[in-house]
Amino acid sequence: MAVNSHHPFQRVQFVDRQHAGHQNVIVASAGSKLYSYAAETGQRLASWPQDVDHNDAAAPTAMDVEPSVDGQGPPEKKRKVSMDGGSGKPTSASWSSIPLLVTSTNGRYVVAMTVEDKCIRVFRLGEDGSLEQLSERVMPKRGCALSLANNDSIILCGDKFGDVYSLPLIPNEAYVASKATSRQSKKCWPAATALTVHTKGNLASLEQQKRQYEAKIKKTSEEKPSLNFEHQLLIGHVSLLTDLAFVSLPVDSSTSKKRTFILTADRDEHIRVSRGPPQTHVIENYCLGHTSFVSSLCVPTWAPEYLISGGGDNHLLVWKWAESRVLQKVPLVDEASESTDIAVRGIWATSLGNTENPSGALRLILVGIEGSSKLQCFALESNGTLKVQKPVSTSGNVLDVTSNAQESTIFVSVDNVREAGSTQEWRSSPTTTLIEAYRATPETDDLVWESVAESTVGTINASGTSEIPASIDAKQRKEMNDSLYGLGNMRKRYMGEDD
Repeated sequence: MAVNSHHPFQRVQFVDRQHAGHQNVIVASAGSKLYSYAAETGQRLASWPQDVDHNDAAAPTAMDVEPSVDGQGPPEKKRKVSMDGGSGKPTSASWSSIPLLVTSTNGRYVVAMTVEDKCIRVFRLGEDGSLEQLSERVMPKRGCALSLANNDSIILCGDKFGDVYSLPLIPNEAYVASKATSRQSKKCWPAATALTVHTKGNLASLEQQKRQYEAKIKKTSEEKPSLNFEHQLLIGHVSLLTDLAFVSLPVDSSTSKKRTFILTADRDEHIRVSRGPPQTHVIENYCLGHTSFVSSLCVPTWAPEYLISGGGDNHLLVWKWAESRVLQKVPLVDEASESTDIAVRGIWATSLGNTENPSGALRLILVGIEGSSKLQCFALESNGTLKVQKPVSTSGNVLDVTSNAQESTIFVSVDNVREAGSTQEWRSSPTTTLIEAYRATPETDDLVWESVAESTVGTINASGTSEIPASIDAKQRKEMNDSLYGLGNMRKRYMGEDD
């Protein structure tokens, strides 16, 4: 008898809230849902959206609906009705996954983006771990990167068409009404009339202008409505954008004033360094050195002058990005396997150990390869170079990584559905392991990773996530595989056609 499996955690974030006197939490996305857990015990605190209780007479029935968010965009696919975990109002799961998830540094807010409806949602993370949705804003294109900037006051969203937008974390409702009114009142029409034009040729030209304006007005009315919330287009790429990072550097050593930058990567092997708002039109430089797509950028918070980048190449590049200078080329595969195509799924910087004494902390760069169960590990030296350490061997493909610095522990989200080392082959017997914990112990010249059998991890794994029916067909499996493992599609198979 086939057994249902559970959606793996596509994203996982450890939220440190001890500075505010609240319990630490772990926020994760799996399938179409968000979850929050107590970091000390693993107890599930909340989920969003909540499932409809069909036995409740006041609740809507399990019928298909065609929702739209704020009246924007075309009707979405018919989905099963759910309940909003924050307001208790009915909503619709018009999305299948939540691939983008970030949390504010103060631990108060969670920002997530859902796929099919291209919607950015902001949640308030309550003291008890509850998830209350504060806003939802539909973007024109599907997003591929999220970041918080300017002391978490604005959201930076990069989409797959190469644009980067900024939005306030908390939307300004007054701006929405004023912008909508101004757009509706704006009209264009020729100033001349038949009373002021007398020649036959000029009358014909006037009629032609009227037809052109009427066609333009008709086309404008048929287009999707413009964004009716405060936003600003900051950066545009001519290629598919893959990742972004917001960085601030001191202007000089004699002042505390800082200058901000936005680093963006794309499919065409480029890393662009642009100034931060409001001068994002100014391109400072480019970091050029990759020979395949760049999928991940990592700027350590404790060393913002360095950048580690990776993608479709068999190596990482370490940059002094403000100078466009490569410091080191770090291989990710053995020399005997150089012909093997790999894709960097993620690069994570973590500082483990005594947070009050940063000099005594372990400063590590962790790298996940798509479809690999090994989490590669490097120590970031004071000169910006990476020193190879022993990898972390997990029970399934590495999906995401987060860390608890004070406990010197990393949490790794693993794929419990597919076979380790494969992005397509499903396990005959899916496991219940969604997340694993590891602790690093320094030795003479290397680190030793040991699995941590914490009650937190056991409780999270035991609670599970939303189920994947065992009866799904091959087409549905392929769609789920492609939604979770899509980096390989960015590789240029025929350079002449793609360029």
